[in-house]
Amino acid sequence: MAREANFDGLIGPTHNYAGLSDGNLASSQNAGKVSYPRAAALQGLQKMKYLHDAGMWQGVLPPQQRPFFPALRALGFSGSDKVIYENVWKQAPRLAKNMLSASSMWAANAATISPSIDCGDGYLHITPANLLTMLHRSVEHEQTARALKNAFPFAIVHEALPMQALFSDEGAANHVRLCGSRGDQGVELFVYGRDGFGLNKTNYPARQTLQAAKAVTRRHHLREERTVFARQSERAINAGAFHNDVVCVGTLDTLFYHEHAFAETQQMQADITKAAEGLFDPKFIEVPADEVPLADAISSYLFNSMLVKIPQTDGLTLISPLETQESQTARQYCERLISGNGPISNVTYLDVRQSMQNGGGPACLRLRVCLKTEEWAKVRPGHILTDSLFVTLTDWVHKHYRESLSPQDLPDPLFIQENLNALDELTQIMSLGSDFYPFQR
Repeated sequence: MAREANFDGLIGPTHNYAGLSDGNLASSQNAGKVSYPRAAALQGLQKMKYLHDAGMWQGVLPPQQRPFFPALRALGFSGSDKVIYENVWKQAPRLAKNMLSASSMWAANAATISPSIDCGDGYLHITPANLLTMLHRSVEHEQTARALKNAFPFAIVHEALPMQALFSDEGAANHVRLCGSRGDQGVELFVYGRDGFGLNKTNYPARQTLQAAKAVTRRHHLREERTVFARQSERAINAGAFHNDVVCVGTLDTLFYHEHAFAETQQMQADITKAAEGLFDPKFIEVPADEVPLADAISSYLFNSMLVKIPQTDGLTLISPLETQESQTARQYCERLISGNGPISNVTYLDVRQSMQNGGGPACLRLRVCLKTEEWAKVRPGHILTDSLFVTLTDWVHKHYRESLSPQDLPDPLFIQENLNALDELTQIMSLGSDFYPFQR
């Protein structure tokens, strides 16, 4: 038996709106606004608890150390942490903001994961994403690998791909696994924004390359005949779909996507159908642009919803942000969707507004991992959400997180110690070890 688990990124105490992500419209539009880290973390925890209570396997990934002093020291800053922090704000405030970002909260970008049933050697394979397109995310992969090795001691956790533009890798936000049932061989769909040997023809960065996707498939020993590569449309990228999961989501045998998500939609459908031959019959739900305009799909994050099979329920459930409900076209489409006889029969709206204002919806906050029952039993307990851990983490957030953060608050040296104290305590709560974070080593 196998099931899909969701491992959500616990939103860190430095959650702020710095507008660091080129091509992410929400990030740009909300730059400089006051953020609410405590509310953000509690919203994330409530989403995890909702799925846990619904009978899903739910895990937690810790936030990363911020400010990230190892990168600042590598860039020539020296002295105590306090001296470095004061100097970087004086000399390079934009760099300071990048090293303070809480972007690891969006665990969909943490890695690409292939379940053991798909991999030729029978092991669960994980490749942390190098995220090299954006400075604030390019410093994540080493800590990501450490967290994933801790959570999945039985898996093969690779190093990130080379930090070179040819292999620009943004993780599971551009990857969908389709299957008949969780424990059976599946089809892995890799979506790329550009061929790394060509020119970037989009107004915004096309972050995922074909070469990165193919390198991951080789590492993971995936079967060529069960693997599909599809190109994201330039139109979607230019409209603000910086990752494919802004315009597409899939689970089990169902792929749900916008009309303008792919460069060659019919070819994508044909390739998936061929790859699934003898395994399952894929279902394609294409949302027409005349029902939900691309701009509405992106602003509402209709497709950055989680598409899940909740135990003891009929059909699939779309877990969407409140912004989807508040969009007239997206909400009306969802109402028509669940009134029919298609595979998606339920829609639930959750409040993750703090994450949404920085450009990440429910799907961004989680990393999907298909696990056999015996593999789930080997996941380190500190990473598995329980009722007790939920209460403990909620209390921890209330204790350590500021209610609000304005741009003027960020340069305060006292902010450093607050964050490090919080993370030090978290390593005890989640049994991460006393040397998990760089500042502890």
